[in-house]
Amino acid sequence: MRIERLVTMANDIATYFTTEPDHAAAVMSVRDHLKRYWDPAMRRQIKAHLAQGGEGLMPLAREAIAELEAPPA
Repeated sequence: MRIERLVTMANDIATYFTTEPDHAAAVMSVRDHLKRYWDPAMRRQIKAHLAQGGEGLMPLAREAIAELEAPPA
């Protein structure tokens, strides 16, 4: 999948959870959504994108992606 699309999707998820008053809970919610609904290949791609600077990712998405465990190859 194109990284631009993954960035948009991650930001959309993060935007949804910005209404959560507890920041740690918001990060956990975004992370859990990515773990639950994203294919391992998508998670690998977005983690690699973050490792290369994460251009376009909003801060909440960055934090959640940083907390993702690396999916098996």
